[in-house]
Amino acid sequence: MIERWRVRRRMTKKALAETMGLDRSYVSHVAAGRHGASASFARKAEAVLNAGGEIWQAWQAAQPVHQRTLDAARGPGGLVVEHDHAELGYDGSTFVATMRRVITNTGPEPVTRYLVRVSVDRHPGDPEASNRLYRRAPLTLDELNPQAWCDGEPMRQVVKFDRDSFKEIWLKFENDQGRFPLYPDERATLEYSYRIGDDKWGPWFQRAIRLPTIDLSVRLRFPTDLDAIVWGTETSETAEAVPLRTPINRSREGDADLFDWTATGPPLNARYRLEWRFRNRNQDAEDHPDLRLASDRMKTAGIVQQGDPILNAVAERFDLPAEAEQARDLVDQLFAAMQRVREHHVFGKGMGLAAPQIGVGRAAAVVQPPGDDADPIVLLNPRVVDASPDTDEQYEGCLSFFDVRGMVPRPLRLEVEHTTAHGQRTITVFEDALARLVAHEVDHLHGHLYLDRMRPGTEPISVSEYKGTGKAWGYEGPR
Repeated sequence: MIERWRVRRRMTKKALAETMGLDRSYVSHVAAGRHGASASFARKAEAVLNAGGEIWQAWQAAQPVHQRTLDAARGPGGLVVEHDHAELGYDGSTFVATMRRVITNTGPEPVTRYLVRVSVDRHPGDPEASNRLYRRAPLTLDELNPQAWCDGEPMRQVVKFDRDSFKEIWLKFENDQGRFPLYPDERATLEYSYRIGDDKWGPWFQRAIRLPTIDLSVRLRFPTDLDAIVWGTETSETAEAVPLRTPINRSREGDADLFDWTATGPPLNARYRLEWRFRNRNQDAEDHPDLRLASDRMKTAGIVQQGDPILNAVAERFDLPAEAEQARDLVDQLFAAMQRVREHHVFGKGMGLAAPQIGVGRAAAVVQPPGDDADPIVLLNPRVVDASPDTDEQYEGCLSFFDVRGMVPRPLRLEVEHTTAHGQRTITVFEDALARLVAHEVDHLHGHLYLDRMRPGTEPISVSEYKGTGKAWGYEGPR
C-alpha cells in the first residue's frame, strides 16, 4: 500500500524517507515487508502520502501477521528486539559472553538507556555452596570488564545494582563525544560483552525474554577436545520447564565445537536455559574404579545419595502463587539434573526426580513417562488423596542408591492432588506405570525411600543380577 501511494504521489523512496524524517534504508525495508511497521510509522506514511486512510487501514489489517504482537506487548520505552543473538565462548578457563540485539523504538519518546543484567551461579542446585563462594570472592566489575556499543559507538555504563553474584548496568546512548538517543521508529544494533572465569561461572547459560522479541539465537563455542554435551529447558509464564522444543545443532569450526539454537517469536518472560557437560573433564571409569558403580555416576550427575538426612525429611510445601518464581526455578533445576542423569543411563520405564534428591527440601518433583513423545509431569505440593486396593509388585530403582533394585508393591491407580505455579489445585489420576513413578516421587517428598515400601523379609538385589534394565514394566492391559 505504501508503494502504491508513493508511486501515485510521484515520490522517490529517498524523498518519502526524508519527508517522514526517517532513515531511507529503514523505510525501504518496511515498504518491502522485511521489517514490521509501528503505528507511528503507519500514521506518518498516511499523513505524508495523504492516502485517505488506506495505509492506516492496511496497517491495522496486517496486525495479526506481525505487528499486533509488537505493539500490544511493548517493553520499557516501546522497545522491540527484532533479533537477539547471544554467544558464549570458552577457552578452557574463561567464558566470554557477547550479546548482539537489533532493537526498534516503537514508542512515542526517545530511548536514552538500556538495562542489562549479569547473574552467575557456580553451583546450580546447591545455593549454599554458591553463596559461600561469592561471599568469599564476590564477582567484581573489574573482572567482568563489560564493554558496550550502539551501531559501533561506545556506550557509557552506569551501575544500577552491584551484588556479589548479580549486576545490573544501564547502557546509556551517549559517550564522551556526544549523545545518540534512539528516536521513535529508529532502529539500532546494540552489542555488549563481558568475561567471567570458570571459577565463578557454572555450566549453564540462560536467556530471559524481557522485551518483545521476534527472533532469538544462541551459540555456545567450546574447545573440541573437551567433547561437550549440551542440552536445555524452556520455561514460560503459562508452562512449567520442559525440554527445548527445537533441537540444538552441533557443528565444528576449526578446533571449536559450535552449538546453535534458535527460536522464533519467543513469548515475553520466557526463559531458555542451556547447560553442558565436558566429557573429557569427567573421570573415566576405566581409570578410576570409584566411578564403576552406578551410584557413583549418579553422584557425579549431582544426585544426593542415600545417607543424606534430606532424603528422610518431609519437604517444605510452596506457598503458591506467592512462591511461583522459586517453584519455577526449582523445576528448571530438576529438568537440568534429569538431563545429566540421562547421559549415564537408559530409562526404558520412564524416570522421576524429586527436589530432595538434588539437595533442596521443597515439595517439587518431575516425572518423565516412558516413550520419546510423552510430556513430562510437574508435581508441586503433591499428596495422594486416593489409592486403589489393587496392587502389583515390580522392581524399582532409585537414583539415590542406584546400585540395587527392589521389588516394591504399589497401587495400580492413584489420585494425586497437586498445585500449579499459579496456585490452582487439581487432582490427576495416574494408572499402572505412571502410578508407580508418581508414587515413588511423592514418597521422596514425604521422607520415604522405596525400601520403606518393600514387604518384610525381602531385600534389594544388585543391579548386576537385575535383568530388566532398559525395559518397560509389564502390565496385563486395561482393567
